[in-house]
Amino acid sequence: MTTALSVGQARGVILLALAEAGCPVAEYTPLEVKQAVSGYGGADKNQVQQMVKALLNLEKIPKPDDAADALAIAICHLNSSGYLLKMASGG
Repeated sequence: MTTALSVGQARGVILLALAEAGCPVAEYTPLEVKQAVSGYGGADKNQVQQMVKALLNLEKIPKPDDAADALAIAICHLNSSGYLLKMASGG
């Protein structure tokens, strides 16, 4: 319980600081991230890690697991923002 409370408090402070600085914030559910990276919202952790490796043309799955998760979220954000479509079309 203490850890969850601390994480929630830290998240609140970070969101407040970003808002005060005028930085845009995007949030994605695990299902959205899995869908964007693997094409399947029910993908397991290994499937997502393998897709991150493949999409970024990496030799190995990023370690620790949090690094692969962060890259998956970044891929999801780029996909959601339309950036990947623009790049693919030469824009």
